[in-house]
Amino acid sequence: QVQLVESGGGLVQPGGSLRLSCAASGFTIRTYLMRWYRQAPGKEREWVAGITSSGGTYYGDSVKGRFTISRENAKNTVYLQMNSLKPEDTAVYFCNVLVGDMNYWGKGTLVTVSS
Repeated sequence: QVQLVESGGGLVQPGGSLRLSCAASGFTIRTYLMRWYRQAPGKEREWVAGITSSGGTYYGDSVKGRFTISRENAKNTVYLQMNSLKPEDTAVYFCNVLVGDMNYWGKGTLVTVSS
């Protein structure tokens, strides 16, 4: 079955970097639109970035120029490289894919940006 497992979160100082990973199983990532979302405490879930089956990438305005989404087909894994992190980037980050009629989510990984 489809599974998404995020990892790579942690505590980082403002201005720092982290790379998140989303290991997928049960389907092939290169044939689907893969997306990252995040949810800060007390806020709604927010779309962050996406990568299409053809490799096109898209970003939310709040992360454009700082975050980069990529994928490694051989490992069936999607990444989110996050640079110049700000306190407002603090959130649980989720990986997402729509396969057929089903919308799948991972359990998320917590990113905390604080000094």
